[in-house]
Amino acid sequence: MPFMKSSNQTGQSQPSKANERHALTTNLHDNIQLIQTTLGNSPDIVIRECRSDGENKFEAVVIYATGLSDAAIVNQFIMAPLLSNNQDEHSISELPPLADPLDFIKRKLLPVGEIIDKASFDTLLAGILSGDTAILCQGNDYGLLVASKGWEERGVQEPTSQTVIRGPKEGFSENIVTNIALVRRKIKDPNLWLEHFRVGRVTKTNVSIMYLNGIALEKAVKEVRDRIERIQIDGILESGYIEEFIQDKGFTIFPTIYNTERPDVIAAGLLEGRIAILIDGTPFTLLVPALFTQFFQSAEDYYQRSDISTLTRLLRYAALMVALLAPPLYIAITTYHQDMLPPGILISLIAQREGIPFPAFIEAFLMEVTFELLREAGIRLPRAVGQSISIVGALVIGQAAVQAGIVSAVMVIVVSITAISSFVIPSYNMGIPIRILRFGMMALAASFGLFGIVAGIILIVQHLCHLRSFGVYYMSPYAPVIPEDKKDAGIRVSWRDMLSRPRSISRQNPIRENSPTQDPEPKRGD
Repeated sequence: MPFMKSSNQTGQSQPSKANERHALTTNLHDNIQLIQTTLGNSPDIVIRECRSDGENKFEAVVIYATGLSDAAIVNQFIMAPLLSNNQDEHSISELPPLADPLDFIKRKLLPVGEIIDKASFDTLLAGILSGDTAILCQGNDYGLLVASKGWEERGVQEPTSQTVIRGPKEGFSENIVTNIALVRRKIKDPNLWLEHFRVGRVTKTNVSIMYLNGIALEKAVKEVRDRIERIQIDGILESGYIEEFIQDKGFTIFPTIYNTERPDVIAAGLLEGRIAILIDGTPFTLLVPALFTQFFQSAEDYYQRSDISTLTRLLRYAALMVALLAPPLYIAITTYHQDMLPPGILISLIAQREGIPFPAFIEAFLMEVTFELLREAGIRLPRAVGQSISIVGALVIGQAAVQAGIVSAVMVIVVSITAISSFVIPSYNMGIPIRILRFGMMALAASFGLFGIVAGIILIVQHLCHLRSFGVYYMSPYAPVIPEDKKDAGIRVSWRDMLSRPRSISRQNPIRENSPTQDPEPKRGD
């Protein structure tokens, strides 16, 4: 993608002496030798010389990388026009050379729309390694860069990390151009603005930010732009690199940047005033600012009726409490607060724990660690056997542990319910901090009982209330309280009642649609 901004990195903001030595000259053969030497005479770099002996005499060379450039584009739209300019009406000695052969090639010969004119050596080199084709001519100390990207890539498929129940079954791919097009298909508005950057001293990864002008706060857009430009690293291989560099300062295990594979989720976020960050080479797109409630929402919530969506959201928050507090509550009650249980349940529990050699904390800790190992093993193993290993392993180990008298049957039930509840959380990024905090809550419960659990909850809530995501309070609309935004937080009201955008995200252009008192004339679609 041409016309990229370079991030302000060491060695890129000012030309170095090495870059001054690597400058093109008017001698074509010297330029060819310079490119070959710089690329280490790599065999995948094709250098094709050609000359025109017709009315417009020039000597040129075409350079591209096999596997990155589309051979059909290079042959049909670049090589063929250059070679077809040959005519036999005059001899070479009778014709003077062109004053600017590259300008003639650009204006008269190349039937390609995307061309970078007067490209420097660094620009040409970066373009060749990105799949574009460079054209150099005798007598010019610059070159042309013609778009010819055509490497093998994965097409648009259903997202693999987010199951689609209802909605478009298309997900982002590793090609940033395709991802941008997928979003533009959903938002056909001229105010959908795009800014390009090139990040990484070695990888020179294409990074783009996308936002709706007039809806997204300009202050937030500037902050995203500045944070990306401040990145100093030699390579960007995935969106996780960008996420760590641009997230708000301060240690936290909670995600403050949302990521997704779904174009409809990005489009919905842009309509609310958020900013999307697309990175070439990964299907995961970032969305900022992110709120705590956003990680418990799913795209299907907006495609179902509001009452159904509200029920599923409440179930997710209930699952959050179970995933975080079920093992700690078991440890606290069985260790310190047995009198809270009814006599029948207490007698049954004591009978099951008779002969167990470990206290409740060690028992819960062993089972939780075992399940985490099984979960990770199921993810890393091949898909054909990963799920089977997880299920069979959990059943066999749990049954064997109960029969051996190492853990009680109730503990196996508690761990199983906890595991099921953790899978209810839609965002994988939010499930990880809940798993980490569960072990800390278990330690507090084993040390101080229910008082430790209450203290742990207070500390977690206090920490969440101090977090921000690009200037927006993480716990909005509950801390601070924004009554207008609660209509799409814990519950979801109908679309007829969601006429305004979230105030916590953007206060510009707050009206989402026309007022019910207005009766606008319906417009036909394209």
